[in-house]
Amino acid sequence: MLDKRRAGVLMHISSLPSEYGIGVFDESCKKFADVLADMGFHYWQVLPFNPVDDANSPYCSASAFAGNLLFIDPMGLVRLGLCTEAEAAENRYTGSPYTADYEFAAKKRMALLKKAFGRIDTALQKEIAAFEKENPWLTDFAFYMALKEANGGKPWWQWQEAQADYHRFLKEQTASYEQQAAFWKFTQYLFFRQWKEIKAYINKKGIAVIGDMPIYVAMDSADVWAGTENFLIDEKKRKPEKVAGVPPDYFSADGQLWGNPLYDWDKMEKDGYRWWLKRLTAAFCLYDVVRIDHFRAFASYWAVPADSKTAKVGQWCEGPGMKLFQKVFEVFPNAPIIAEDLGVFGEDVTKLLQDTGFPGMKVVQFGFDPDADSLHLPHNAVINSVNYVGTHDNNTLLGWLWEASERERRFALDYVGFTGSNWGDGGYHSQSCRRIIESVWRSSSNTAMIAFQDLCGFGSDARMNIPGVPEKNWRFRTTWDTIDQIDKAYFRKINALYRRMYPLNLTKEEPAPDKTESIT
Repeated sequence: MLDKRRAGVLMHISSLPSEYGIGVFDESCKKFADVLADMGFHYWQVLPFNPVDDANSPYCSASAFAGNLLFIDPMGLVRLGLCTEAEAAENRYTGSPYTADYEFAAKKRMALLKKAFGRIDTALQKEIAAFEKENPWLTDFAFYMALKEANGGKPWWQWQEAQADYHRFLKEQTASYEQQAAFWKFTQYLFFRQWKEIKAYINKKGIAVIGDMPIYVAMDSADVWAGTENFLIDEKKRKPEKVAGVPPDYFSADGQLWGNPLYDWDKMEKDGYRWWLKRLTAAFCLYDVVRIDHFRAFASYWAVPADSKTAKVGQWCEGPGMKLFQKVFEVFPNAPIIAEDLGVFGEDVTKLLQDTGFPGMKVVQFGFDPDADSLHLPHNAVINSVNYVGTHDNNTLLGWLWEASERERRFALDYVGFTGSNWGDGGYHSQSCRRIIESVWRSSSNTAMIAFQDLCGFGSDARMNIPGVPEKNWRFRTTWDTIDQIDKAYFRKINALYRRMYPLNLTKEEPAPDKTESIT
């Protein structure tokens, strides 16, 4: 799928226009797909669909499998006869259309879903039961959420022993929480039902959805509660001795201390990496292509003492490498995976990329070092790669130009052939931004990607995320007035000029083999 010259746009569902304070699975998704198709794009990249954490990050979720109920379209409940239009209207947001209000959306959507849950009939219950049978992860997630709600939101290791011990809970208490768990099964059924309809429309437009998979899972998650044996955790203390992170890098002088539990790769190898195969199977049902965040940890990962305040001090440990991906290829011979191979690099990562054949990533902003011949510069790009103008973690292109040093900026502008004096002008027709975008589009990389904000020439105030800064991220949102002002003719032109309009007919492509029976 990633072997022809094509281009795409990075735009999370939360950033779409909607009446509900955050983007949802409604007609806006279809309309945006129409806009992408009109401009000659063939990929729509989104961020993880998992439930978000208290900082609204989709990269630290209560489940590696579940979907974010905030994306459920209230009007979809009306069409199912589960609520009235007046009840759905209570979810309408009157604040800024440029900011995703997660708190408002969570409060209103939860209230509406509770009402809808009380109105499901026998036929719908049977559909939900069939959905659960097809998605075995749902049972654990539903009970986990029911228990978390019953325990006032406390993390699972602070629950009473009979609940914190997953296997003991299954033996003694499931009957007491069946009704509460049923609600969470209902919400997941709705999420996947609505997304299935939206994705079918996107695919019919000749657009593939690139999803994002965080390599790690949150300590406070259904995945760890129900599968503690898969992680390097002291089962008696219910605490990890070391946690995930990355050493000092481009984004942070202290490194990034993520705090996720580390995988017990030795144990996972013994059962044939079943958990990972289940996770990838679920991801390929949700998306057409999967970008695995922090792919380099499969080669080697940074282990930080759990009591550390920063990620400066740690040690590199060997990851599973090809032993894992040999199992993956047995189930998915042509696994459509993008390897996010950014950050601190090494020969082991390079070899793993070569052995898997997965395309790695290039980010043009990382290339503008006036004292180096960076691999991120477009002239060094290999064909089997995905070339980004910027990712969700980067500044916007205009923001980067303003915040770069004079030498970096001068080198970048000279490199892309910008000769004007108005390099700081942004907006839909920014000439400096266009020259950089075109340098990415001219590169040898099969795939070129641009964030929505850079389609518009926005500044750093439109940035999606600042790594290492936990507050006020993930809130960028846009309007149809903004989308309508994009210079669509320009993007049609460069997609055609640089031969990035190779058709992608997803309705005829051979689907991935169905081998879920062998890993359930």
